[in-house]
Amino acid sequence: MRKHWKLLAIAPVAALLIWAADVKTDYSHSADFGKYRTYSWMRVDAGDNLWQDRIMQDVDAALTSKGWEKVPSGGNASVAAIGSTQNERQLNTFYDNFGGGWFWGGFDGTATTTVENIPVGTLVVDIFDSQSKKLIWRGKAEAGLSDKPEKNEKKLKDAVADLFKNFPPKEKG
Repeated sequence: MRKHWKLLAIAPVAALLIWAADVKTDYSHSADFGKYRTYSWMRVDAGDNLWQDRIMQDVDAALTSKGWEKVPSGGNASVAAIGSTQNERQLNTFYDNFGGGWFWGGFDGTATTTVENIPVGTLVVDIFDSQSKKLIWRGKAEAGLSDKPEKNEKKLKDAVADLFKNFPPKEKG
């Protein structure tokens, strides 16, 4: 019985380690995505030049794989991306020795709760119609971050791939 409780206690930590990006996309239903074939970058901001370059490279790869061509300026669409990190608090409670059962005052054992700050990265990619300046598509991805940059690079690649998996949106007919 004791082994089962220990497994339950580490399950949240294991889930965090395999946490995939939470991805959401939205788009203008009146936009004709068939007319967009070129794009130019408006802005990339991640607070760090290394990450700005990585974001741009991954988004470029995703858009190129969809048949879009990057041009230095004057593209049909304009792309902006903003990356940020913040800490989210996670409460972890561990129980030891449930004892012989529940008692009126609780249970026979102790509970220890710890607070852990989990770094979470957020990437927002916006695509605008260059002529009208209207937002036509937005993708947002959030994922738990590692203390190892190479793992975070992989998470970024995976998150961008997930963002653009169903891009461009299919026309409803």
